This record gives sequence, C-alpha cells and structure tokens, in this order.
Amino acid sequence: MHIIPSGQTLGAQANGIDLAHPLSDGDFRSILRALGEHGVLCFPQQMLDTDQLAAFGRRFGELEINVANAYHEPNHPEMMILSNIRKDGKQIGANDAGQGWHTDMSYSHDIALANILHAQHVPMRGGKPLGETQFRNMHAAYEDLPDALKHKLEGRTATHDFAKFWDMMVAKPGSTRKPLTPEQRAKKPPVSQPIFRRHPITGRMVLYANVGYTMSIDGMDPQESGEILDFLFRHQERAEYLYAHHWTVGDVLMWDNIGTMHNAIGDYLPDEPRYMRRVQVMATLDYARLLAQ
Repeated sequence: MHIIPSGQTLGAQANGIDLAHPLSDGDFRSILRALGEHGVLCFPQQMLDTDQLAAFGRRFGELEINVANAYHEPNHPEMMILSNIRKDGKQIGANDAGQGWHTDMSYSHDIALANILHAQHVPMRGGKPLGETQFRNMHAAYEDLPDALKHKLEGRTATHDFAKFWDMMVAKPGSTRKPLTPEQRAKKPPVSQPIFRRHPITGRMVLYANVGYTMSIDGMDPQESGEILDFLFRHQERAEYLYAHHWTVGDVLMWDNIGTMHNAIGDYLPDEPRYMRRVQVMATLDYARLLAQ
C-alpha cells in the first residue's frame, strides 16, 4: 500500500490495496496512522459487496446503526444508503444526507472515529463529477485559535443535540425528511462534549464544536456562549482549512470524524443518479495501544 498525500490541508490517496480482502495488521496500522495524519483517505477503484464493506469498517470499531434508520441495505442495518434514486415512485436512500457542516455523532455520548462511503453511482454533468464532499481541518482550527480563547475554554464543555441538524433539514424547502418521533428524540437526548479534545490517534488537540449540532457552552451566560460559538464557527470557515473530494465510481472514502468536519454538496438533479453506501465506525478501540503494537 502506498499513501500519496494531496499536498493540501487534508487528504491522501491509498493505492495498492484491495479492501475486499481482510487487512493485515500492518496495513491496519498504516491506515490508522494515515487517517490521523491526513484526515481523509481515498481508496480508489474498490469492488466491495456489502459484507466486505461492513467487514472493512468493523476492523476499526463497532458500526453504528443510525437512529432514524430510514434507509439501509438489506440485512445490513448498519449500512445506510445515500441516494437520490427513486424506484417504483419511492426513494431508495437518504437524498440530503450530510448537506450542511457538521461532525457525525458529536451528538452522541459515544463518538465516532470515522465515516466510510463507497461510491456506486456518481452524478456527472459535462464530464465532471457532482456531489463533492467538503472537509475542514479541526487540528489546524484548534492550533490557530487565540491563546486567550484556548485558556478561557480549556476544560469546558458544550451541549450537542441531534435534533438541531435534523430539524434544520426538515425545514428546508422541498425536504422529504419526516420530523423525528418522540421515540427517536428520546434515543438521542442532548449530550455534553469537551470543546477541545485530544485526538485518539494523533495525540494532538482538536476543536470539537460544529454548527450542525453544537447548541451552547455549558454553564456560560447565553449571550457570551452565543458570541463565542459564533466566533468558533466563523473561524472554522477559513479557506486554508478546506479540502474537497471529487468522487469517482469505486472510491472508498474514509474520513476522521474527530479531527474534521464535513459537508455534502447537493448540486445534482433528480435525473443525475447518486448512490453511496455508508458505514460509521464508532471510537470503540484503544487506538494508541494498537498503534504501539
């Protein structure tokens, strides 16, 4: 396996490996290190069935079953379908997944290590791919914060709420999402997360607050909390933190859900088909110990 950095703030390509086969211990550790270093890894031209994709994801931690659980592959509740394709008049997948800046599972007590998407159909127009996925570097965002603000927020937590992002998407014109049921909301109550946390692979600090799910800074005056969060969200928008992945059929894209935020661009039309399979890896392993072996 050869890791080729993008030369940008995030991103690398991993060549010379077939993810349909079980990972060797050496390749597993190489992928973990590369994920921490580059944040976003692309494994091009992969031919994986659902069992193989699930097995690859499960190598890195337990796989999450989405609380909404509206679209998934048969016999694989942990594998979401992200698609704008309709069959017999019905959607076969989530057609607006990830469209807005967020960090998956920051709304959960148990956070996610990584997302893994496998591109089955990529929308094209004029020979160019649509539906890019954008990322922001939260290692760099933390490092560039003013020292006074780092000191002020050290050790503090903020409340994250799954319903914030979901309700925002429901309110968008043309949305086909249904409001969360009381049962779904009860499964994902608001949780507190450290605003700064130490990354389990790199050992460095990251900014762990995102506009999609972060509601308020715990124990702080609401006005001051709002002003600081607004600053943090604007700070994350700096151009030097941005990286975009342009999809090709067969890409397996794995990204760090602790050291990055992401946003899916919905710039394709209903007759420009998109189909992705997604698994989400929870941070359930001792990654530092595994890397030290």
